Amino acid sequence: MAAISYQLYCSRKFPPLDGTLAMLAAVGYRDVEGFGGLYDDPAAFKAALDKAGLAMPTGHFGLSQIEGERDKMLAMARALNMQALIVPHVGPPDRPTNAAGWETFAARLSEAGKPFRDAGFAFGWHNHDFEFTPTDDGRTPQEIIAAADGVSLELDIGWVVRAGQDPVAWINRFGAKIIAAHIKDIAPFGQATDEDGWADVGHGTVDWGPIVAALGAIGCNRFVIEHDNPKDDKRFATRSLATIQGW
Repeated sequence: MAAISYQLYCSRKFPPLDGTLAMLAAVGYRDVEGFGGLYDDPAAFKAALDKAGLAMPTGHFGLSQIEGERDKMLAMARALNMQALIVPHVGPPDRPTNAAGWETFAARLSEAGKPFRDAGFAFGWHNHDFEFTPTDDGRTPQEIIAAADGVSLELDIGWVVRAGQDPVAWINRFGAKIIAAHIKDIAPFGQATDEDGWADVGHGTVDWGPIVAALGAIGCNRFVIEHDNPKDDKRFATRSLATIQGW
């Protein structure tokens, strides 16, 4: 059974943080995954996690935080006994437009992660859908990033499906490069439009059986539950956890 985390980004519209953490602990979570907007005051963030009895083995960090606030982020990762730091996104203005540009970006990721890897942490990239659009040489940005030295992957299953791709094929292709998976479900076409078309895990259209089997076969032991825009984060957290616990 994989360890289960909750991506706190899901609850960004439901402050305060203390209330979210208490809710998650009461529902049955033991781990969470943070995101960059929570790290302004690392001591306060750690105190809130400790109060709720929650751990943060993985977290999302903006590339600007990794590169520009290295020592602060290293100190927080150590204080929280983290295992992995993940860069989650690059905005459209900063995205390369060809394979050579993605090669340069991948090398930048590798270099940015080196101090964290040297300190004993895993370092990786979390995908959306744009990484699966082929570049001018036929390779996808995801392939180029995955080939970078020392860059692991947190594979977001929902975005792979949104990209029109087969998650099992990519899981098999990347293998041990995948150190965590975002478990995100998709509502039937035309439904949940007020939640951006996402669904609670197990209540959407994703066929989880083969995906879970493929993740188990490569030894991926961290499942991070996520929904980008739930109307009710407690509903989402509760139903999604129940689904995964039933696998």
